[in-house]
Amino acid sequence: MSYRKTLSSFLKYLDYFLNTYMVEVKGLSLNTVKSYKTTFKLLITFMYTEHATPADELEFITLDANMLSAFLKWLETDRHCSPSTRNQRLAALYSFSEYAQNRDFEAASSFRTSVLAIPNKRIPKKKRVSFTTDEIKIFLAVPGQNSEIAVRDTLLLSVMYATGSRAQEICDLKVKKISFSDTNTTIDLIGKGKKARRVRIPNHCAVILKKYLVHKKISNKPNHYVFSSQTHDYMTVSCVEAIYKKYVKQAKLLYPNLFQEKSYSPHCMRHTTAQHMLEAGVPIMVIKSFLGHASVQTTQIYIESTQAAIDKHVKEWNERNFPKELYPVQNTSKPDEIIPSFLKNN
Repeated sequence: MSYRKTLSSFLKYLDYFLNTYMVEVKGLSLNTVKSYKTTFKLLITFMYTEHATPADELEFITLDANMLSAFLKWLETDRHCSPSTRNQRLAALYSFSEYAQNRDFEAASSFRTSVLAIPNKRIPKKKRVSFTTDEIKIFLAVPGQNSEIAVRDTLLLSVMYATGSRAQEICDLKVKKISFSDTNTTIDLIGKGKKARRVRIPNHCAVILKKYLVHKKISNKPNHYVFSSQTHDYMTVSCVEAIYKKYVKQAKLLYPNLFQEKSYSPHCMRHTTAQHMLEAGVPIMVIKSFLGHASVQTTQIYIESTQAAIDKHVKEWNERNFPKELYPVQNTSKPDEIIPSFLKNN
């Protein structure tokens, strides 16, 4: 698909938006940029296959509300995208329309108006999955120590629980981001939007992390990634996902009465860390900073009490505070049982 020598205004602004503005001005992650690029690749594919409009002829005026609605419907019917993914694609259109209108109001205002006219599709609220305190102890022990891979995986799971890190953050972690101390070992993590935070890890986790770096002979290589795959120095998110899938499956077989959720993604460890911190009495503002959230509202969404925690606290409240004197003990004896024996007929 070749472009004209002079790009259309749509493509000109889209090129700068994706490759310069999002990266250099907004500082968004490469994963976010990749997701946005996928949205517009799909839009161009839709316009070409369904409406015979090549990319170099695409203009803002062409993308009215009906056309954009048809594109979103095509994503769900032909591409089998979930409503959640459909909403993500709409969010990308929304962001670009705002950018384009601010740069060229006359050309892009109709496009912006069309995007704003399309609502998000309502989707069922997903249950936030996390491990219980019993499950996390088991899960961290499942890999064992019998091989190089097992040791790596045990440490990886432990560090993720200790830091509440995202899968991408753990993949990007380099040796130089760890500051060892006898009592206060910290790890510097780079989160969404290149937002940096420093977290302290438990001493026992720090000990095994230090031993691992020495064993792998990377403790003196500051730019080396802490965790690597079997074939590359850099571990991908898909590799982390495979690790979770592997050990969750083993845990389910070993403890069929536990691990009742259908699946546990790497992100559930972040939920678990936040949940267990809350249950331990850590203030929500501390948890907010620990997780690297810009807003406490985000932290509140993460932290949902487990049913077990709810049942425990409600039971304690019932037994400790509920006024029992409101409910006098009922006499359940039968009438003939209250009559003295000497009055009963022989």
